[in-house]
Amino acid sequence: MSLLANTEQPGAMAEVEELRPVPRERAILESFFAQLGMFSFDRAKDYVEKEKDSSRSSGAIWGSLLAALAHLAAAEKVYHSLTFLGQKIGGQSFFSRKDSIRTVYTSLYNELRKVVTMGRHSQPSASSSSSSSSSLEDLLSHLSEQLCHFTQARMEMADLYEKLHSLGAQKSVNSEELVSALEAALHKYSNKTAWLRCRFHHPILARVEEGFQTEVDVVTQLLRCQAQVSEWHFLPALLSLHGAHTKLTAWAQLFQRQKETRKNLFGGQSQKAVQPPHLYVWLQRFHATLLAKFSFYFHEALSRQTAACDMRALTARTAPDFYGKISAFIRKHDASNVSLVFDNRGSESFQGHGYHHPHSYREAPKGVEQFPAVVSLPSGERPLTHWPNVIMMMSDRAAELNTLDKVVQFYDDKVQSTYYLTRPEPHFTLVVIFDGRKSEKDQHITSFLQEISGSLRNCKPFSILKPGSKG
Repeated sequence: MSLLANTEQPGAMAEVEELRPVPRERAILESFFAQLGMFSFDRAKDYVEKEKDSSRSSGAIWGSLLAALAHLAAAEKVYHSLTFLGQKIGGQSFFSRKDSIRTVYTSLYNELRKVVTMGRHSQPSASSSSSSSSSLEDLLSHLSEQLCHFTQARMEMADLYEKLHSLGAQKSVNSEELVSALEAALHKYSNKTAWLRCRFHHPILARVEEGFQTEVDVVTQLLRCQAQVSEWHFLPALLSLHGAHTKLTAWAQLFQRQKETRKNLFGGQSQKAVQPPHLYVWLQRFHATLLAKFSFYFHEALSRQTAACDMRALTARTAPDFYGKISAFIRKHDASNVSLVFDNRGSESFQGHGYHHPHSYREAPKGVEQFPAVVSLPSGERPLTHWPNVIMMMSDRAAELNTLDKVVQFYDDKVQSTYYLTRPEPHFTLVVIFDGRKSEKDQHITSFLQEISGSLRNCKPFSILKPGSKG
C-alpha cells in the first residue's frame, strides 16, 4: 500500500511522466535542431527531407513543417557563410530561386505562418488518438510561431552585416551608432531580464537560441569595444574584449568536439573537427584586429604589468603589431619621435592612462596637458620641446586633418625639425618628428602614415566580411 501511495504523490507522478518515451516527431525535431545548432546544415537538411519522404501519411501539418525546416537549414547555411553580402537580386540561388537573403527568410516566414494557421484550425476530438494528434499539432504550431520570430531576428542581423560590409569602403565607422541600432532592432526578440525571455525559447529550440544569443553578444561586444577604444576608455574596452573572447573560445570548443568522419583512399576512416563557418572566422579576425588596436592604444598601462621584453613579445603576436612597425620605421628612417596624441578637450572624465577608480578625483587638464601622448616612441616620453608646435599644427591644420586621409607637413626653422601629422580617427593624431628638413613629398613617410592610420581606423574587418574579399 505504501508503494501504491507513493506513486500517487505529485513527485512520483512526475517521474512516471519523465519515463514515458519521447514521441517520434519530437525526437526528430530535437535531432534536427541539435544538428542545426552545431552548424551541420547539410546533414540537418538531408535528415528532414528523408523524414518528409518517409512520413507522407503523418498529416499535412507535419509535412509542411518538415519542408519549412529543410528551407531553414538551407537559409542558415547561406547566412553563416555570409555569401549574400554585396549580392544583387538575381545573383545567387538559395531555394532554386534567385533571391536576396531577406526574400529567402521572408518566404520561410510565410511558410511557417501557414503551419501556425494549420495548427490553430485543427479540431480537437475526444478520442485518445485524436487527442494525441491534437497535442502534436499544438506543439508544431507553437514551434512554428517561435521560428517566425527567429526568422525575423535573422533578417535584422543580415541587414546589420550588409551595413557593416558597406562601411568597409568608408573613412571612419561610428561604432556607437551601430551598437545602438543593433540593440534597438533586437530588443523585441531578446531580453535578458527575468520577466521576458527570448521569443524563441522552447526547449527544442535551445541550441538555436543559444547560438543566436552568443552571436549577438559577440557582435555587440566587439562593436562596443571598437567605440570604447576610440574614446580611450580602458576598463570598458578591456571588459568588452574579454567578454567577446570568452564566448568565441566557447564557440571554438563546439567545433573541436564535433567530429566529421570521412573515408580515405585505403578504405579506412578518419575524423577531423568540423570547419567553422565564415561568420565565426570573421568574428575571430575582427576580435584580433581590436586586440591589436587595444594593445597599442593602452600600451603604457599594459606595459606596467610586465617586463619590457615580455611586452614586446606579446605585442609581436598581434596583427598588425603597431608598436613593432613604428619601432622599425624609426630605425629605418632615423625619425626623432613618433607619437599618437589624444585630444581630450571637452572630456570631463579624462584622468590619464589606464584604469582609475570612478570616485577618484583629479582636476581637469589644462593647456598642453589636454593633449597627452597615448604612445611615444622610442623613449616612451613625449618630446616636450616639440609639443607646442604639435598642438599648434593640430589646431591650424584641423580642417585638413579631419578629412582622415590627409598627411600634413610642416618645417620649423627655429627648432630645425620637420613634422608630419595625420588623423586616424577624430580624437587621435599620429605625429612623426624628424631632426632637420624633410621633403613634403617623401612617399616613404606618407605611405607609412597612411598605412598605420588606415589600420588604426579599423575599417578593414568590415571590407572582408564577404568571403573572398580583399581587405
